[in-house]
Amino acid sequence: MNFTAEWISYDSTNAFSALAIDYLHQHTSLQPFYQYTPDLQGIAGAIDARKAFSTDRTILVAALKTQYEGIAASAKVKANIEKLAFSNTFTVCTAHQPNLFTGYLYFIYKIVHAIKLADELNTAFPQNHFVPVYYMGSEDNDQEELNHIFLNNEKLVWETRQTGAVGKMHTKGLDALIHRISGELGVLEHGQQLVALLKSCYCQSSTVQEATLKLVNTLFESYGLVVLIADDAALKKAMTGVFEDDLFRHTPATIVTQTAQQLAAAYHAQVNPRDINLFYMKGSTRERIIKTGDGFTVNNTDICFSSAAISDELHAHPERFSPNVVLRGLYQETILPNVAFIGGGSEIAYWLELKDMFTHYGVPYPVLLLRNSFLIAEKKMGQLMDKLNIAAEALFKEEALLLNNIVRSRSSLQLTLEKETHQLAALYKHIGTVSQRVDTTLTQHVNALETKAVKALKSLEKKMLRAEKKRYTVQSVQLHTLKSALFPRNTLQERVENILPYYARYGPSFIDMLYAHAPTFDKKFGVLREA
Repeated sequence: MNFTAEWISYDSTNAFSALAIDYLHQHTSLQPFYQYTPDLQGIAGAIDARKAFSTDRTILVAALKTQYEGIAASAKVKANIEKLAFSNTFTVCTAHQPNLFTGYLYFIYKIVHAIKLADELNTAFPQNHFVPVYYMGSEDNDQEELNHIFLNNEKLVWETRQTGAVGKMHTKGLDALIHRISGELGVLEHGQQLVALLKSCYCQSSTVQEATLKLVNTLFESYGLVVLIADDAALKKAMTGVFEDDLFRHTPATIVTQTAQQLAAAYHAQVNPRDINLFYMKGSTRERIIKTGDGFTVNNTDICFSSAAISDELHAHPERFSPNVVLRGLYQETILPNVAFIGGGSEIAYWLELKDMFTHYGVPYPVLLLRNSFLIAEKKMGQLMDKLNIAAEALFKEEALLLNNIVRSRSSLQLTLEKETHQLAALYKHIGTVSQRVDTTLTQHVNALETKAVKALKSLEKKMLRAEKKRYTVQSVQLHTLKSALFPRNTLQERVENILPYYARYGPSFIDMLYAHAPTFDKKFGVLREA
């Protein structure tokens, strides 16, 4: 397998938010909302801040060892877990929910980016050690977001009536979905190996989070990736003070609301905090905690607490309190000795709202990096690009515009009336001069005639192009095939497709290829073409 990379600017894709683009360019308007620049200098600052903060490494390592019991972890993973006990070890973290079979391709890209950055930092700062970490957002209960994948543009859904945190759901019913996948992917070179892996992870695990841990560990164990399931009583104990502050004084909401309003002056606010940013999580329940009079209720349930009772519950069972997006990052940075966080555009957007809250609670704020993005053009699609003479950057243009360009470049006929339009302008300029000598009020009438004539020429030009395009039906079909394959459902490939078909074709070398091409700080969009 041999892929080559072409790099284009994120701006030229027209697929990312203005905030994400401005963050990449380090626009001055965003500088008040983050702590460190996304470069080695910023990492050095984050390391110094981390050294001054007390992370309970003993509890972290103990929690990880418990989570990895029964998992066939590599020696490199085990060594990285052990090294987290030492004060000169730091993490490079990315986070995501336990989407079915890893969900979208960008899930893989985020993890590869974290691994590549950790490796680079191990070289740049040899006196320290850096561990890549995937923080599993297993407490998420957005089942509609997590319960499906797209395979060859078909949406495959795990139908389950379970509720609550997705990570705690049992895996019953996934065997049928794996059987459906096996019929399509099992015939490929690494398909049977992949199907066996899915069965091992999902059919021999009691929960989704256990299955996800096994799958991600298998995919990335050779790189030493550590997977953290933060749904842990001992880990959450470190957050009881913040959780209490959120419940009784609503401090996080006050701080983040103010920052969100400041950001909203120029950008869309990604997060609007609630007074209470905690869910109550027990059994199959994960619902919002709501302040009601002198007490608290749990939304959509009969569960209620007095102020004293909820405080007792928090201290006795911190694992039953689940942070939403406002507090999740603070929790992550409290329990991990983290120096860099890698996220997508929407994640960067909400992290920019959180810096003042980190400052308030005295928790180090990490370096923020926008995750890598790739467009994968396998051999047939690369051949179509060559056949149609479409460059990597041009791929992101609209299909109709690309076809127009193809027709204009290949046709032997004149399809534009640009020269004639200039001649028309000269003619009407002359007419205007002549008519003005007779009556200055005729100028407006001449201008109107010119506008009408130019409009007629433009209309004729479109009809000429439309007529000529009928001779290019083959190219039109080829272009549509190319665009549909590379931009499924009219969006970026990484936001629809899953790793399964690529792994079934290329095996582990697919991840190795992504790692080889993954940049760390140099932010360009990668078009990966199979040679």
